Amino acid sequence: MVDQTRQFDRRTYLKLSGAAGITTVGLAGCLQDADDGDDDTADGGDDDENNEIVAGTAPGFEPFEMVIDGELVGFDIDLLEAVIDETEYELAGWQEIEFDGLIPSLENENIDVIAAAMTITEEREETIAFSDPYYSADQTVLVQTGGDVQPAELADLEGHNVGAQSGTTGEGIVEDELIGEGLIDEGDYDSYDNYVLAIEELERGTLDAIVIDEPVAESFADDRDVEIAFTFETGEEYGFGVRQGEDDLQQALSEGITAVRESSQYDDITREWFDE
Repeated sequence: MVDQTRQFDRRTYLKLSGAAGITTVGLAGCLQDADDGDDDTADGGDDDENNEIVAGTAPGFEPFEMVIDGELVGFDIDLLEAVIDETEYELAGWQEIEFDGLIPSLENENIDVIAAAMTITEEREETIAFSDPYYSADQTVLVQTGGDVQPAELADLEGHNVGAQSGTTGEGIVEDELIGEGLIDEGDYDSYDNYVLAIEELERGTLDAIVIDEPVAESFADDRDVEIAFTFETGEEYGFGVRQGEDDLQQALSEGITAVRESSQYDDITREWFDE
């Protein structure tokens, strides 16, 4: 399932993305509810069209999802496609959405599954359901390479200007652990649509630090003038998001993850995107 033609130069990606932003693709969700009585077929679930699903993601989160030369690529892209190949579902296409718009798009049935390095949290599970976890990650703090701000723990960010991507667990940590604990004021926090924009601000020195998932931080640190100040354990796990009540799809994705892990595909995809 791994497409070896998808190898990419991360510096090229970071140069191409930047402030141009993310393009939204106008696909609509395709998954039909076999119990809703609206199917064109009398059996209410056997038609192939009922098994077509549209996936949503949020490019700008290297190496999980990004756009290179107009093509959507990344770990999540390859993994979901491999997982769906292990199920009776068919992937009809992808829709690119800002991260904090993914859950509303899922609820509105514009997409059927979220594949965007989304952490499984109790708060999100009040709204959507998740597959079994497919990746574990902690949080890190990124700073400018050789800059004056060199924190060793969250408390060292007191009084500094901190950024994160809107809707992420990184933003939640800023709100709870920094603003909530009085270490920084709300005006000291900058929220971004994607982390590429935050990285550019950090490199220019207009931002002191970024709270970001560890594997993404490592990828940026390899290619940009930023470095990891410290990492702190959060026990986060990523899962594919689906609508509550879509039990068949949820189970199929979980079983697909297991099948991909038990084969060589998961290791192949991991090596391609993380050089592991």
